[in-house]
Amino acid sequence: MAKQKTASTQSSKKTADDRVAAFREVLEAHRGEHHVIVLQKYPDPDAIASAFAHKIICRDYKIQADILYTGRVSHQQNRALVNLLKIEMTHYEKKDDLSGYAGAVFVDTQGGTAQELVKGLKEAKVPELIVVDHHEPLDLLSPEFSDIRRIGAASTMYTQYIEAGMLKVKSGNEDHVKLATALMHGILTDTNGFLNAGPEDFQAAAFLSKHHDLETLEYIMRQERSKKTMEVISKSLSQRVVAESFSIAGIGYLKSDDRDAIPQAADFLVTEENVHTAIVFGIVTGEEEEEREILVGSLRSTKITLDPDEFIKEVFGRDSQGKYFGGGKLSAGGFQMNIGFLSGGESEEYQNLKWKTFDSKIKERIFNKIGYDKKNGAGSQSSASDSDVQA
Repeated sequence: MAKQKTASTQSSKKTADDRVAAFREVLEAHRGEHHVIVLQKYPDPDAIASAFAHKIICRDYKIQADILYTGRVSHQQNRALVNLLKIEMTHYEKKDDLSGYAGAVFVDTQGGTAQELVKGLKEAKVPELIVVDHHEPLDLLSPEFSDIRRIGAASTMYTQYIEAGMLKVKSGNEDHVKLATALMHGILTDTNGFLNAGPEDFQAAAFLSKHHDLETLEYIMRQERSKKTMEVISKSLSQRVVAESFSIAGIGYLKSDDRDAIPQAADFLVTEENVHTAIVFGIVTGEEEEEREILVGSLRSTKITLDPDEFIKEVFGRDSQGKYFGGGKLSAGGFQMNIGFLSGGESEEYQNLKWKTFDSKIKERIFNKIGYDKKNGAGSQSSASDSDVQA
């Protein structure tokens, strides 16, 4: 089958029947093969649930599918989701051989947040078969089938495939109950508890409500925040700058195991009175040499007229290879950039100086975008001593 690139606008013009028929055609053409399902580096519930759905759908086509990611599953709810529902996922290492896969499927990502895996797959000459995503189109891949639509969650898209008959859900089937539970969780988290849901998301949830395990879902959703997450939220609250209804907080250095505390802090700050958008960022330190230090940030917004994808791309732009430093979807977004040759440095003085530089630069770009004059503005800012920026 010849490769066919399908843009988001093309996908949106297709009818649901057209999309399902094209999806079926690709799976049928690759019946009996061994595929890899690629997730973003740090998978969220929507990605995990969607990958689980794809894997189960593939069974009817005798396709074996492995779910791969390169980062960590560190958020409390994400770990509970994987462990309770026993979703098999494999952590990819650079030394792993990918040549045994006949095709790659990208779920809730278009490769921009899974660059290590994309590189490994290209080196192993594994063809790109399928992309299913609800973020803005990036045009990084050339799959045979692409369904990219602006919708509440990728889990909604997979629920639509299932409703259209790509999987006959049986309430007595344990895997199907687990899948419905996972997809419901994916929709809940990516639509902020349905606050940002559209008609398709509600329809998908109504279908899943007939099959999911409510008790298990409630247990997953009730997972407590870790002590470190609470510390990061506390620091973001004390460090925040409130300007033009934006709450902006730099939280200093953070270990990679705790990076999920950044979006959780943004979720907290956006609930403050008179704040419609929260941006939290910090320098995440990892163990791998090329990722010893990465600046990571999250954006949350309740303002309908603010497009997180457009905002982040305009504020931070692209890297030397022309790739955006970040992007987003309805109500949420994220960005990250390598520190480069400035990474490392053992002295506290150097670390503090480096953090002050990045903290100042990130805020300056955001202030310029929102038209805030730091010297003459009415924003409030909390100060911290140099030692406070250490994780």
